[in-house]
Amino acid sequence: MSSMITTSAWVPRGFAAPFPSKYNFDEAEFERIANLAKLQLDDANEDLQEAQEEEENGTTGEKDVGDSEEKAPSHNGESEDIDINDDDLKKYDLEHYDDDDEDAEGQRMDMFGNIKSLAYYESNKEDPYITIPDGEDDDDDDREELQILATDNLLLAAKVEDELAHLEVYVYEDEADNLYVHHDIMLPAIPLCVEWLDIPVAKPNVEQDSVANFVAIGTMDPDIEIWDLDTIDCMYPNAILGQGSNPGDEEKKKKKKKKSKKANDEYHVDAVLSLAANRKHRNLLASASADKTVKLWDLHTAKCAKSYSYHTDKVCSLAWHSVESTVLLSGSYDRTIVAADMRAPEAKAPRWGVESDVENVRWDPHDPNFFYVSTENGIIHYHDIRNAPPNPSASKPVWTLQAHDESLSAFDINAHIPGYMVTGSTDKTVKLWNIQPTGPVMVVSRNLDVGKIFSTNFAPDAEVAFRLAVAGSKGTMHVWDTSTNAAVRQAFAHKISNKSDGEVKEKLIGVQHDESSSEDEGGEGEDENGEPESMDED
Repeated sequence: MSSMITTSAWVPRGFAAPFPSKYNFDEAEFERIANLAKLQLDDANEDLQEAQEEEENGTTGEKDVGDSEEKAPSHNGESEDIDINDDDLKKYDLEHYDDDDEDAEGQRMDMFGNIKSLAYYESNKEDPYITIPDGEDDDDDDREELQILATDNLLLAAKVEDELAHLEVYVYEDEADNLYVHHDIMLPAIPLCVEWLDIPVAKPNVEQDSVANFVAIGTMDPDIEIWDLDTIDCMYPNAILGQGSNPGDEEKKKKKKKKSKKANDEYHVDAVLSLAANRKHRNLLASASADKTVKLWDLHTAKCAKSYSYHTDKVCSLAWHSVESTVLLSGSYDRTIVAADMRAPEAKAPRWGVESDVENVRWDPHDPNFFYVSTENGIIHYHDIRNAPPNPSASKPVWTLQAHDESLSAFDINAHIPGYMVTGSTDKTVKLWNIQPTGPVMVVSRNLDVGKIFSTNFAPDAEVAFRLAVAGSKGTMHVWDTSTNAAVRQAFAHKISNKSDGEVKEKLIGVQHDESSSEDEGGEGEDENGEPESMDED
């Protein structure tokens, strides 16, 4: 079975509900789902009707010829009646085949046989020997299994298995070195980006500015789905950002929208490639799409507030500035990066150029005047926003790094440890870097046996700052405690609290497939032969 993890994201500690609630499918929820799904159902019915009409029009002639050929044999002979008195059939007694056996030998056995003294109660509540109410013990067990502690981190992984797409919600217990799937969410298409939200979206009986635990998911479909991570076994998202969120429109308007594939100011018309939540203006979510636009969504209304067209090709990565909270960095396949103030859409925004398609953009969390760009050629560019070039071709980075020979598909900057960077590539290696004033120096390079690397993320909390989540084309998620690596301990000794003079065993926590779940969890990385993975240091 082929599977891969396309993207992942951490949830900081303390935001997940200690006891997630189970999905309650009542009348109100049924009404909500019916309204949300109405447009999609209408579109599906229209597609089906069109396909049937095309098939009927295209195969009418073929059917006529086929019918005449099938009916031809019926004129050459009559169908023969079955004679049940035939000598060969008599022994089966087909006339009495369905009759019940009335003279069966032996004594008839009731459900409880001859037990006549059995005490029977219509309800367990009336039985004096049953002291635990029905289901209460099971509910307590389920509640305990679903519990999330304040010291646990959630880890979200967008996974594709064959043709099935879903979001797996992991719980990472750092003290116990344990990683397991808590629950999952079914998705309509291949997921491409995931963004954690700390604000409730379309959740009844909850203040709109309260703290919550939600996730936004972008897929190959143009709609963005918003899910509540504190509710398990949900059937439908809390909200949909896009064309699917307008079920109340008139039929004529819906048909017009359905046929329109041109970029517009209301919703995306192609795959959503990146999402970025604004941590200061919490109701704002930015999205980038293959339709070449960037859109700003108001999560209070689930509507598009503004659409921007800064690029001439697919927009693949977004990042909000940590200080100037209205400035958004965007990278595109047109090989440019734009830093634009969302309040001034008509103003000319500074633009930088790179040598190949942009893969990811990141602001430097330790110096807001700088940002990073990774490209398809495996290069990282480090730019000073204060030195904006007159045109993209005149861009002059502070430094560049040929980190990998293939596409640099994932990288991250540690928010708690200055100068600590990770890169991941389709060459299947993960590299850790120490960024010094003279430039980056590689600390260690590893093949973690997750296939082509699609996601590398440092944990968001200071207590687990050295934990690194890595996932890729093999569909497995690993959490690497990089502080247990000798080279990392030497490079960042001043940041490691647990200093030991003796040898430290390296930790690589993973979740194995169901058929072999007993080997990898809680131990160091091993290859297919069960041997410890090799580690190349430079």
